[in-house]
Amino acid sequence: MAFCMRISRNFIQTLKSKVGFCRLDLTPCLTSPCVQIFENPDPILQTNVARFTSRRFESIKAEERFGSVDHAQVLDFPGGKVAFTPQMEFLSESPEVRSPCYRVLDECGLSIEHSSFAEVSKEVAIKMYSDMVTLQTMDTIFYEAQRQGRISFYVTTIGEEAINIASAAALSINDIVVPQYREPGVLLWRGFTLQEFANQCFGNKGDNGKGRQMPAHYGSNKHNYFTIASTIATQLPHAVGAAYSLKMDKKDACVATYFGDGGSSEGDFHAALNFAAVLEAPVIFICRNNGWAISTPLSDQFRSDGIVVRGKAYGVRSIRIDGNDALAMYSAVHAARKMAISESRPILIEALTYRVGHHTTSDDSTKYRSADEIECWRVERDPVSRFRRWIESNGWWCDETEMELRSSARKQLLHAIQVAEKAEKPPIRDLFTDVYDVPPTNLCEQEKLLEETIKRYPQEYPAHVSV
Repeated sequence: MAFCMRISRNFIQTLKSKVGFCRLDLTPCLTSPCVQIFENPDPILQTNVARFTSRRFESIKAEERFGSVDHAQVLDFPGGKVAFTPQMEFLSESPEVRSPCYRVLDECGLSIEHSSFAEVSKEVAIKMYSDMVTLQTMDTIFYEAQRQGRISFYVTTIGEEAINIASAAALSINDIVVPQYREPGVLLWRGFTLQEFANQCFGNKGDNGKGRQMPAHYGSNKHNYFTIASTIATQLPHAVGAAYSLKMDKKDACVATYFGDGGSSEGDFHAALNFAAVLEAPVIFICRNNGWAISTPLSDQFRSDGIVVRGKAYGVRSIRIDGNDALAMYSAVHAARKMAISESRPILIEALTYRVGHHTTSDDSTKYRSADEIECWRVERDPVSRFRRWIESNGWWCDETEMELRSSARKQLLHAIQVAEKAEKPPIRDLFTDVYDVPPTNLCEQEKLLEETIKRYPQEYPAHVSV
């Protein structure tokens, strides 16, 4: 080792004596911004260094290579030209003016003058409103069922009905939906029946998931609706992968994926946006910014201007909209879908709304926010009432139709619950199927042990559950 070090030092000293590397002068060269001046350099070396430098930075071309330094020159850098500036200026941590919020209907349900929005037919508008009312009714009844101990868990969408239904109305049935857990309205719009919702919540044989999911964690291959997972934001990279697949297959379709403001704090959100931008995947990211990540307010989550500005950082076209305005939501998603497919690009939509209900039935939101705040949003900014006033102003709705709709929805839901509650449960063996083609030995041992335990202690298990 000592011998090698001695040889290295000798080599360096010899090199210094040959090339004149006595001292570096950090003063920039006026004739070449890329070459530094050395004191007493060897003429041959000076020529070689200049040649090497020109080759090394061949891909970085300044607007003016020679003559006096022009501080306004531009760097042709990978990704686009970058202008130089002699002023040291840091980018502001937040803009002075927040990003505007697109809306079509005011709080009274009247169209704002000069607003631009996608035309909605009478048929579509009535279905949108009917599904919003049905979703609202379903949340009320299933929430009550959970409080009665008839189902173990439930998640409501109260206050976010417009995001659910209006976005679904703007999509095609061929578009793939990758939800979080507060988008049952999208599935309702696509034809998932109230009985199917009840079957899933009660986990009976009619449930697509064979009773293996938590209640309110729906999924339907027939409706192009990915099965819900409780883990936050893990669906976002999956959505980008699915969108890239549609692009490769040249399908006339896109992917719509949903998440909350809390999900934007997860690493998967950032990875997904960058993934989508680089691959130019036709995916629409729909953020339900409802102000709370369970009990964490926005002020404790981030300092940026919400979520919309994050799209720009990743090169994703973005818009902020009033999530309680069904027409604005429909129009934004309608336009986003066209751009995503025709231009093969991702779109980010930040929908400002409010979660009127508790986070889930396991939560008591009055512990971290005031009842007055909740009541204000429930009464004064209800998206369902606002949209009703708009269709009424068009002469498409009346009080009599309203009563018939709400009465019918409630009767259908109560009947669906009664049927689901009495239906047979999936057999125990379904716990061990649909994962492996050939079950491994340890799984077979667990199945056998469970069967023996049920036979040994039958009084501890429901009599109607078949082994």
